[in-house]
Amino acid sequence: MKLGVMTVLLGQLSLDETLKYLKSLGVQQVEIGCGGSPGTAHCDARKFMANPGLIDEFMATVQKYGLDVAALSVHGNAVHPNKAVAEDDNEQFEAAVELAHKIGVKTVVTFSGCPGDCEEAKHPNWVVATWPTEHQEVKEWQWKEKLIPYWMKAAKFAEDRGVRVALELHPGFCVYNTSTMLRLREAVGPNVGANFDPSHMFWQGIDPVLAIRALKGAIYHFHAKDTAIDPYNTALNGVLDTPSFSDIPARPWVFRTVGYGHGEDTWRAIFSELRKTGYDGIISIEHEDGLMSTREGLEKAIEVLKRTIIFEDENAEMYWA
Repeated sequence: MKLGVMTVLLGQLSLDETLKYLKSLGVQQVEIGCGGSPGTAHCDARKFMANPGLIDEFMATVQKYGLDVAALSVHGNAVHPNKAVAEDDNEQFEAAVELAHKIGVKTVVTFSGCPGDCEEAKHPNWVVATWPTEHQEVKEWQWKEKLIPYWMKAAKFAEDRGVRVALELHPGFCVYNTSTMLRLREAVGPNVGANFDPSHMFWQGIDPVLAIRALKGAIYHFHAKDTAIDPYNTALNGVLDTPSFSDIPARPWVFRTVGYGHGEDTWRAIFSELRKTGYDGIISIEHEDGLMSTREGLEKAIEVLKRTIIFEDENAEMYWA
């Protein structure tokens, strides 16, 4: 496995400054945001594809520091009920796939998306209720009429360019847990897999180790982010309570940097299971810890990951870092 970082967390720095800093910390690979919610601080796929000179400059900077680009990220909602939003997000996704093909990156990270509840809807409708029965009717309509048709085409678009898609299992979107990932993969084929982020598993009550085991062969990317559960707020209002992320004392759970929600034994178990499944890709740090500055959170995460990731040496012998 390779120690990596999603570079948008250092978006206030230039690409050169970012990569120089990360290299000094022992980072081996990077995940580059190139549109959508990660933003375009270091790369804008649509602009790059329209101006090949920008691609040359970008790759020269990456090569200067001897780092590998493991993935491009373009999180969006290409099945949004607002057609203008859906079309723009799809355009950004396709540009990211084209750019990945151009620079030899095999993985693009995004969301599955979430439609509305009917053709006339204005907002996405994330269905997690079993009853009343109309909730399940909405969910089946979303999957059969919107989600599966879109990803059949999008997966083929990426596959034709030698790129695979890693969908982040994220609440709020149709693919958010093990079963929904496997359902979409069964419907559209193996070019769509998972971006596995334990932080979203923790607060849903999912055991990341068991989920990784069930997703063997389907994990194409990994985000290193932790979650701390507040037992008192959870006992009072449950994990679905939605105070603002800025109101940390009131939340049932909050995102934390690696090691500040769950101990190192948990992370060792996660990486051991990943290794059992054959995953040997990037472990990409994503910082959303409201209690730490970006640099503090990043550097603390790197310290923990260097002690817990299973690396592979030149002779393919595994060892604990």
